[in-house]
Amino acid sequence: MGNLPRDRVVPDYPFNCSGVDFCGPFMIRYKNQRKGILHKIYICVFVCFVSKAIHIEIVSDLTSDAFIATLKRFFSRRGKCAKLYSDNGKTFVAANKELKRFLKLIEDSDNLAGFLSAEGIEWKFIPPRAPSFGVVFGKLRLSQ
Repeated sequence: MGNLPRDRVVPDYPFNCSGVDFCGPFMIRYKNQRKGILHKIYICVFVCFVSKAIHIEIVSDLTSDAFIATLKRFFSRRGKCAKLYSDNGKTFVAANKELKRFLKLIEDSDNLAGFLSAEGIEWKFIPPRAPSFGVVFGKLRLSQ
């Protein structure tokens, strides 16, 4: 067995180094609807790399706007994380580009640039053809 990544063995705050992945779609029916129309939902799973604690958010679709809203809910509940790992899904790549574009727009202001550089989040993607990097996600899905 190879060496574990440094982020998984060094003690740290909960969810300071996290992984994120989607699962689904799941079909649900709202209880108050008479006809019982089926709706698609997705589940966004955040995993703490140190303690393997799980934070689950329900997402209505796989757009980057929905993911950014989910990320804001996660940050308000668990605090900002220093590193966020994900696979190369279209939603994550688009959200990463959107966040970088937003940071470039805001960097013109000196106060905001200092704040953002102090609380910047390092976003890392696992290699596209190396699913073993996402072992934490795979084990969680298999244990369900």
